[in-house]
Formats: sequence, C-alpha cells, structure tokens
Amino acid sequence: MRIVTVTAVALSLVGGAAPAATAHRPAADGIWRMDGYGTVLSIRNGTVQEYQTTAVSCLKGDVAQRTGPGTYTTPDGTVLTVRVQGDRDRASMRADSSVGDRNLRRIPELPDACTRPAPESPLDAFDVFWQSFEENYPFFAAKGIDWHAVRDQYRPKVHAKTTRDELFAVFSEMVKPLHDAHVAVQDGDRVFAQVRPGTVLPTQELDTKVKKFIVARDLKDARNLQDFANGRITYADLPGGQGYVRISGFGGYVAGGAPYAAQLAELGKALDTILSQERTQRLKGLIIDLRINGGGSDALGIHIAERLTGTPYLAYSKRARNDPADPTRHTRPEPVYVTPAQGPRYTGPVAVLTGGSTVSAGETFTQALMDRRGRTVRIGQPTQGVFSDVMQRMLPNDMSAWLPNEEFLTRLGRTFDGPGIPPHLTEPVFTEEEFDKNRDSAFDRALNVLRKHGGTTN
Repeated sequence: MRIVTVTAVALSLVGGAAPAATAHRPAADGIWRMDGYGTVLSIRNGTVQEYQTTAVSCLKGDVAQRTGPGTYTTPDGTVLTVRVQGDRDRASMRADSSVGDRNLRRIPELPDACTRPAPESPLDAFDVFWQSFEENYPFFAAKGIDWHAVRDQYRPKVHAKTTRDELFAVFSEMVKPLHDAHVAVQDGDRVFAQVRPGTVLPTQELDTKVKKFIVARDLKDARNLQDFANGRITYADLPGGQGYVRISGFGGYVAGGAPYAAQLAELGKALDTILSQERTQRLKGLIIDLRINGGGSDALGIHIAERLTGTPYLAYSKRARNDPADPTRHTRPEPVYVTPAQGPRYTGPVAVLTGGSTVSAGETFTQALMDRRGRTVRIGQPTQGVFSDVMQRMLPNDMSAWLPNEEFLTRLGRTFDGPGIPPHLTEPVFTEEEFDKNRDSAFDRALNVLRKHGGTTN
C-alpha cells in the first residue's frame, strides 16, 4: 500500500513583510495552514513540524529538516520543496516522490488545541478517529455509507475502560464497509486493511508465484529476458517482434529504502536499456504488465509514461477535499502533464494488462496512459480503485488511521475511485482455473491484438 504522509513544508514570516530586525530570517519561517489535508505547519530554525488538526484535536505529526535552499528532508528521505509566493503570505510545497503541489496560507499562530496536551482516553481516540474521516474522506456518498450513523452505532461502545484490543476492533468494524484499500487502522505491527470484494492484495508471495508462471509460460521462447530495478521491473523481447515489460511496483528500485532520487536514477538506467534507440525503432508493439502492482510513487509512473510518447498531453488532474463540513468541495484541480523525455522513446502500439491487484500508483500510471497519443488498449480486469496519496493520521493513544482525501480526474473530469479503471477487453487474470490449465488469457489477447491490429486507438 502506498503511504505518502501528510508532512509538509512552507514559507515566510508571520504577519506579511518582514520587519528590518528580522529580515535575515528565512522567508519560509512562520505558521502555515495547508489547503485541504487537515494540516498546519510550523517552520522555525530550519525545522518543519507538522500538526494534524481536526475540529476536536491537534496532534504533532512528522518533522523535516532543512537540507538546502527551499528544501527540507523527512527522516525517510523524502525531499520537500517550498516556494514562497510574491505576497509572502502564500506558498506551495511539493514532495519529490509525488505529483502536484500543496498550497499553504500563512496564519498568525498555532490553533489553541496545538498548544496544550491532547487528552488520551479511549473516547478521545474515538472522536479523533471519527472526525478525521468526517473532515477528509471524499467517498462516503459514493459508497452509500452514513458516517454519522456509524458514530451513533459505535461511540456508545467506547468508555474509559475500553481496552486497546477492543478499540482496535471497533475502529476496524467502522471502516470495514468502505472496502477501500487505502483505508487502514494501525496499532504497532497490527494493521486492519482490506481490498475491494473479489480482488486480492498484490503480496510478495503472489508476485513470486505469478512471475514464475509468466517466465515459464509466456516468456519461454523470449530473448533478452532481464530483471531491473531490484527485480521490480522485468523485460523480454517476444518472438514476434513485440516487447514485454512487467512492473510490480513504482518504488523499491534500490534496496534498503533509498530516497526518491536514487529510485529515479535506477529507473532511468533500466529504461535506457529497455527502451534503447535500436529497440524503440524495431518494436512492433509493447505489452506493459501491471496485473500485480503494489503502487508506490506517482512521479515514477509519469517518468515511465514520458518514455512512451512523442507529444505532450494531460495525464490527469489532481484535487483534494478541502472543506471539513462539505465533502463536495475540493482544491482547484491541478493538471499533471506527460512531456516527452529526452533520448529514445517508444511511441508505437501498447497493450496494458491490469487487474484487481493493480493498486494505487499502478492505477495512476494506467490513467496516465489513457490519453497517450497512439494506439493503447487495456486488457484484463478493472484495477483496484484507489488513487489518492494516503493520509496517516495519528490518534491520541498512538494508534493511527490511514485514509485517502484526493481524486485523480481524467480530461473530462471523471474519476475511477471505487470500481477502478475498466479494461477495453475483458479477460480473466490469474484465476485458479487459469493456473490449473496453464492459461494466461490476458497475455494471449494482448499478443493477438498487437500482432493483428496493432493496438486500438483511444
């Protein structure tokens, strides 16, 4: 599951223009409220402190340290870039592994709740949990969930003597009907999460099983079979002149939790080999297999898409819920574009294989190929149906809740949260019957489409 924490960063001195006595202070210093995301930031002395806020709470979140002009780095290596706008009361922040900016507005001081200790009773934890979803989750109406009725049902079950195990069970029952793979309850090593009915998570065990099956069946006569990026990307030349690339995630390309810059560099090396000048000129089609893909960085997906086009186009627009009282209000949609990369690019027919285990960044990458110039066809089953970055919200008792608050819009304003992105051509994906009969219907369909029709035009 992709987790982009709502740490942030931003800019400028409290109260607008800096007095002469404090003109030497960095422009980013001050208190800032993020547009959406339920977040307030304090930037002082090269440190960014996140505060996660609701109408009933304020809890400290992540910390980032200044590592360069306008840049701050979190403990996990994410680099945040802060840009102060001309009036010095507004700014933007971007994480290097994500796409899009988060807008910030200066406020005079921290909310009162951020300056006093947070109560830690089970009932307080319940209220923060419920309120975090109430103010940020965009999809209650689409999923037919009355969140106020959920509160009325479960709050009476929580009291001063409610145990940690009992509270974890209550939270899990509350979010279970959402069937949202970007929703989770965490207590230490214990996590409750689930996927859309009829689908399975892309676990390491499943990935290993599927990869072994594909190599033995689909790629048995292929040439130049090679793994890249710590085994997360596999490429092979198929006998008919087509190429096959399997991507199991948009991250983990360097072992040991390396920062995004190292992941991007490793991806670049892989793509330079896979999409070489010679190969891009001779390929008669390309299969991109995302059927087991656990997500990761949307930005890495955009970089791959940039190797697959000769003309710029809109990948999608991104917006976040930003009104705690009204789930229909959002930030202004921010367009994210695919621009042709320097060097060799493949612009011919593409067949994209997807399924219910295509999750998160695997889905935003699929969406980023929908308006690709040229012939692109999706084959298999609908994707999982979760696109947003994930907010990790701390609770007063050191539990945490994970939830989405964003939507990724197509050129026509459509989203695919919930049901997922549908295929053009429906085929079974890694069912027991397929395994038992040594069939891979989606792969075979893709190969036939590329051979006979050269793909389909979107």
